[in-house]
Amino acid sequence: MPITGIYGPDDFTGRPQGQTTAPARAAPTQTAPALPMPSLEWTEEVAQATAPLYERVKHVIPAIEWPLMAPTIKAINELKQARGAVILAHNYQAPEIFHCVADIGGDSLQLAVEATKVKAGIIVQCGVHFMAETSKLLNPDKTVLIPDPRAGCSLAASITGADVRLLREKFPGVPVVAYVNTSAEVKAEVDICCTSSNAVQVVESLNAPSVIFLPDRYLATYVASKTDVKIIAWKGACEVHERFTGEELRAYREADPSVQIIAHPECPPDVLAEADFTGSTAHMINWVRERRPRRLVMITECSMADNVRAELPDVEMLRPCNLCPHMKRITLANILDSLLTLREEVTIDPALAARAKRSVERMINLKN
Repeated sequence: MPITGIYGPDDFTGRPQGQTTAPARAAPTQTAPALPMPSLEWTEEVAQATAPLYERVKHVIPAIEWPLMAPTIKAINELKQARGAVILAHNYQAPEIFHCVADIGGDSLQLAVEATKVKAGIIVQCGVHFMAETSKLLNPDKTVLIPDPRAGCSLAASITGADVRLLREKFPGVPVVAYVNTSAEVKAEVDICCTSSNAVQVVESLNAPSVIFLPDRYLATYVASKTDVKIIAWKGACEVHERFTGEELRAYREADPSVQIIAHPECPPDVLAEADFTGSTAHMINWVRERRPRRLVMITECSMADNVRAELPDVEMLRPCNLCPHMKRITLANILDSLLTLREEVTIDPALAARAKRSVERMINLKN
């Protein structure tokens, strides 16, 4: 069903200009003193200790680069044990993070679910800020760190809690679904969250004739094509996925008609129309594992192609490479600094967190 309407900031008169004031945040607590910087020299001991890790990434990280990364990787893995910490990494993190220091990797839904099972007292979130907020919502008594708090998201930045309230005024009684790529402030104003893995299921679970779906206009368009529920959308978009074009994909097919193309539903409709498969990052990875195509174009953030190739080196990746500048703010160096200093703790006002947590837990607890 076509989207019945799409709205953005310019469609509301009297809307506050710019971002709303951030909610009051509790002061972070220092749970342990800073630790001294370990040696980051490349030695035979480091080489031997990290050799099994290099086996995981040798197809995507040149051997000449490994001595620059390995000492920091070894230090991070030792500090995790000393701090009692766990590292969560999104599929868009670079291979040296995703395969060599992360304890849990996955898409937004997987990380949200796994965050509820974490026993460690400290969580280091290797992803963007809304993911760290989600981990904190689900683990309010744990210390959640983000190595670089500037790691934002164009989708999360496109909408505020005030915008959601204006949408509710315009469409009274219509339930609101928020993509997890939103701030805690927005999550506190909606009925339920979703990811690209379960967006259609979440929309249909509300048993409503119409649903407000925000903030990604392209994911909303994809959901609308899969359901009879009328979708009212927001004008947000992912700055990585919206840059792909159908023309670009057709050029790959013309060059090699046997190539397989898979795409994320945050891409524009003309891109999805050219794809052999559309799905979340987790669904894309599972598709590649099952099909093992000879040559593949993966239309999403390009570090994910590296992570898949590290696992499945027999699949040749043709890489239209759109990097997420926010994901790439997370580096081995600032992960190490997080563990040493416990700085950049994520905190959320408790009253707001209680409301935001309900919308996330409602998604996690949704039964098939």
